[in-house]
Amino acid sequence: MSDEIVNRVAKSPLVTIDLESLYPKNKRIQLDIADWLHEGLLLREKEFRQALKEHDWTQYQDAYVAMHCSTDAILPGWTYILVTTFLQPYAKKIVKGDLYMLDQMLYTEIIDNLDTVPYQDQKVIIKGCSKIKVPDNAFLLLTQKLIPVVSSLMFGEACSTVPLYKRKR
Repeated sequence: MSDEIVNRVAKSPLVTIDLESLYPKNKRIQLDIADWLHEGLLLREKEFRQALKEHDWTQYQDAYVAMHCSTDAILPGWTYILVTTFLQPYAKKIVKGDLYMLDQMLYTEIIDNLDTVPYQDQKVIIKGCSKIKVPDNAFLLLTQKLIPVVSSLMFGEACSTVPLYKRKR
């Protein structure tokens, strides 16, 4: 018998997709509209527009921005649209919502644009562990995208997977 240790995982035909590796590295910023409202609740158009003009928008350069209002203010429909007109020249992506919603939208775009050719007829593992919180929907979207092309789909790590799908022969 040989004492050579063989890494069977490394030699396996399994292909792993790590959603964390697709995560855009640009900074994410939560922008609170309440900061520009009178007492955090009332939008006075003239003052609101002036505050937007005086704000330093360069801090959002190449950032992903999630806008929200932390108070119970009732805002006109154009509020977030107006703020977007100031953000647009700087921000890479702008959404109304929290940072989790922003990540959901980013992963939706990433998965929509994912080239599935490398996964054609492959045994694919969707990696489950990551250092960042990957939105649950990203896993669902990736699964939908891969099922038509892969021969089998698993979840977890190469040494410990949960079978999810196997194409019928």
